[in-house]
Amino acid sequence: MGRAFEFRKARKFKRWGNMARVFTKLGKEITIAVKAGGPEPENNPRLRVLIQTAKKENMPKENVDRAIKKASSKDYTDYKEMNYEGYGPFGIAIFVETATDNTTRTVANVRSYFNKAGGSLGTSGSLEFLFDHKCVFHITKKDGMSLDELELELIDFGVDEVYEEEDEVVLYGDFSQNSAIQKYLEENGYEITTSEFLRIPNDVKEVTPEQRESIEKLIEKLEEDEDVQNVFHNMKEIDE
Repeated sequence: MGRAFEFRKARKFKRWGNMARVFTKLGKEITIAVKAGGPEPENNPRLRVLIQTAKKENMPKENVDRAIKKASSKDYTDYKEMNYEGYGPFGIAIFVETATDNTTRTVANVRSYFNKAGGSLGTSGSLEFLFDHKCVFHITKKDGMSLDELELELIDFGVDEVYEEEDEVVLYGDFSQNSAIQKYLEENGYEITTSEFLRIPNDVKEVTPEQRESIEKLIEKLEEDEDVQNVFHNMKEIDE
């Protein structure tokens, strides 16, 4: 198994433990998906898979319905999806994805977190080359299904890693092929239980326990911000 599996294995023990945080993040993603593609799941592939993800995360149905209704409300303020890139303490690259209704507030907050931690916010696109942008699908394992055959079928869709995790199969593919991969899976009768987008570092940096503690404080501060959706970095995880 490759780099993506190791990254996932280390990451899944961490940041998604806070249920309220997960619901807020998913609610924003659902609202953005509805605004972009309409409120009917059958006509909106991204909304379809987000509803499945919400189910898996035990997000109450009323929360999902509220997020869908919010997008069509006359009082709705558009969320803008903005990325911020910078270096944290000890030269660790940090990529921050946000969804915000006030970019002035968001950039000021993100910059202050970096500055207070002894890091610095960079220009947009300055660190993108350090990460591979991936889409990740979890599908229910079928009886008698061959992972090798599935990977061979999906290789033309940019899928570069397929592995089994408990009773599911996990697929990693190129972010740009997200819609094509989802379409193939749905048309071929695979049940998608969840989907997400990750930025996987091309290379990771070793840090000391003391350095890790300082970097973790910055990452946690960023993730506590209500505008922040995801934080990615190139610090080597303990579990690798």
